[in-house]
Amino acid sequence: MNFAKLAIMRNDAAFQADLASRQNLFRLGLIRAVVLAGQALALVYFSFYKPIELPSSEIALVLAIYASVTIATANRGRVNIPIGNNEFFIHLLVDIFFFSILLYFSGGASNPFISYYLISISIAAIALPRLYTSVITIVALSCYSLLLKYHIPVSAIAPNHMGHSMAGNNLHIWGMWANFAISATIITYFVSRMASELRSQQQKISEHREQQLQDEQLLAIGTLAAGTAHELGTPLNTMKLLVDEMLLQQDENSDLRLLSQQIAQCKTTLKELQTTANESTSDAYSAQSLFGYFDQLFERWQLMRPELKATINYADSSIPAPDLRFHPTIAQSILNLLNNAADANPNLVEVLIDWTEAEIRIQIKDQGEGFDQADMDDLSKPFYSNKTEGLGLGLFLSQSTVTRFGGSINLQNCEDGGTLTTINLPINLIAENEVTK
Repeated sequence: MNFAKLAIMRNDAAFQADLASRQNLFRLGLIRAVVLAGQALALVYFSFYKPIELPSSEIALVLAIYASVTIATANRGRVNIPIGNNEFFIHLLVDIFFFSILLYFSGGASNPFISYYLISISIAAIALPRLYTSVITIVALSCYSLLLKYHIPVSAIAPNHMGHSMAGNNLHIWGMWANFAISATIITYFVSRMASELRSQQQKISEHREQQLQDEQLLAIGTLAAGTAHELGTPLNTMKLLVDEMLLQQDENSDLRLLSQQIAQCKTTLKELQTTANESTSDAYSAQSLFGYFDQLFERWQLMRPELKATINYADSSIPAPDLRFHPTIAQSILNLLNNAADANPNLVEVLIDWTEAEIRIQIKDQGEGFDQADMDDLSKPFYSNKTEGLGLGLFLSQSTVTRFGGSINLQNCEDGGTLTTINLPINLIAENEVTK
């Protein structure tokens, strides 16, 4: 299992959103290039080969400015700054603005290319949330309406030139406007809804893929852990025998007794690993009182860290302490976080247990140096550690386990120094995949 590859493949929502925005902006640039080329060819044709009294210089100036905007947009895609919905929305407004100016100089609403407004509306409906799409639709429809009255007439494409003889705005023009309004409304409502559903489904697929990758990581780590646990049995037995013989010769040696206790704790941990693995295959977990569960957990933790100075308190709650049915892996997750706090500073770790009718909250306050804000996003990734001898697995495994059972872990730096780790656990934890069986 290539953990580095899996870590790279992890879905990052912000990165994916920025990548999609860059791709959309690139496609918008291609559309602009096609439109510019078509407008330029039309300008040349109707100015030199078949003149129709177009204000050529004004249109050429607008096209030149629009071309410079298109080039700037292409360069914008190379800048390493995220492209958000607001920026993409502004790009579409710019397109509508320039297109409206071109239509103003070329017949206004009588220009057969007036329906190009629908392109901008369609792009907004596909790429942007519905609110942005609605604004784009209103702006486009407003520009269309203004062009009915305010424009430079071009007799060659005016409706009365084709045989219609109604003064001012005729039925043909108003029919085109009504058709545009209906089409824009349909696109805004239905296409934006379909695009929203597709984005939602894509988000769920991405989350499911990320969960699968995380499960693969956990499976690989579990396999390695099982093999490592099996290999550690022999050297631990050897050390235990040697230390016991040395204790027989030096009964008063406190260091040897401490070493013997630690070896015994290691053997107990390996034995509990096997027991936990067996219990994990069952959906029925034995009920324990809240105080009994955490007293046993903290006793085990302090045996593992004899040098530790910790204060452990239970909140004064008016709600009776519940009985807990925690999955066996939850205890190991809490221990990982307690050990992280002890590693930060063993001189003092403060633990507070609080509860409601729905969940248990565990707050762990250490007196360490805290975390750099830049490291916060990487802390829950596998094999990332800010400790010299850390493996970078404790927080990752804890986060994965607690999240799987509907809980959460939050880390934040305290104003007076140190880190506050908050664990929220729903009572009677059941994994999502077990619920759906």
